[in-house]
Amino acid sequence: MAFRRRTKSYPLFSQEFVIHNHADIGFCLVLCVLIGLMFEVTAKTAFLFILPQYNVSVPAADSETVHYHYGPKDLVTILFYIFITIILHAVVQEYILDKISKRLHLSKVKHSKFNESGQLVVFHLSSVVWCFYVVLTEGYLTNPRSLWEDYPHVYLSFQVKFFYLCQLAYWLHALPELYFQKVRKEEIPRQLQYICLYLIHIAGAYLLNLSRLGLILLLLQYSTEFLFHMARLFYFADENNEKLFNAWAAVFGVTRLFILTLAVLAIGFGLARMENQAFDPEKGNFNTLLCRLCMLLLVCAAQAWLMWRFIHSQLRHWREYWNEQSAKRRIPAAPRLPARLIKRESGYHENGVVKAENGTSPRTKKLKSP
Repeated sequence: MAFRRRTKSYPLFSQEFVIHNHADIGFCLVLCVLIGLMFEVTAKTAFLFILPQYNVSVPAADSETVHYHYGPKDLVTILFYIFITIILHAVVQEYILDKISKRLHLSKVKHSKFNESGQLVVFHLSSVVWCFYVVLTEGYLTNPRSLWEDYPHVYLSFQVKFFYLCQLAYWLHALPELYFQKVRKEEIPRQLQYICLYLIHIAGAYLLNLSRLGLILLLLQYSTEFLFHMARLFYFADENNEKLFNAWAAVFGVTRLFILTLAVLAIGFGLARMENQAFDPEKGNFNTLLCRLCMLLLVCAAQAWLMWRFIHSQLRHWREYWNEQSAKRRIPAAPRLPARLIKRESGYHENGVVKAENGTSPRTKKLKSP
């Protein structure tokens, strides 16, 4: 951030300058937008970056309620919150993770994974709390039928739309962070896989008007991921601490089962029984047989891929564990050397000198020749 102490200066707008000052650059851009709120000429444009757009007044029983739908202007709002996320990422990295990692003295590989898990623990924890609050206040937990009833769910409340915009902003910000954090080339494909997977599912639920189902699935997925990355942090602090990994392994399979069950129940059975089964993008209706099959295929393929990776990693860990155990058994125990008998002279010792029992010296005296 701008208040950090710089130990080295880099040429202006060079590669190292951008890497080390990307949070400061983002902070300056955010500050320009906030300053724009102070002037009447630029206030309207500044609100375009900060607040969700496309608000519609929907008449209710007592009064009118304001709802939102999506549109191209959402990209501007997402861009603004990408810079906000970059700033928060730098704050967590510098003031929390760097101070902890210095005490742990980790290697380069473990240090990179520690930073990744530390960032995701903060994100997943905040997302789980936020998502649970949204789901609870909207009443999706108490009424599961609302996940598919009244489809398409074109109109969203403020908190639902803002949640989706922030989720898209976070996972989009993760792409340039691979460059800013100088992630190793071996780690980039793995991180790109789950970043793209999240982007596809979140954007799909948002654009196909399946926001209610998407919230429930994200709540389940983020809870499991929070447990996994928390277990990794405890493991880096103490390599003998693997209890959380066992808990995550038990929860992981159950979560996959719940996600598949909810997806099949809501898309395969709930939407299939709805009357308005027509393809109408203008009204946000994608409730056709082909669209439902594509949705289910995407969810099932993602869950099968995650489950295959989980089983593959567990088998690898078990194989390494049994190889270590067998290697320990093959190492012969070092033979014990017999205890050496120490010959003691007769008498007793006093101040390092051997004394005879009768007080005379045990050494034989030399007789003088006459």
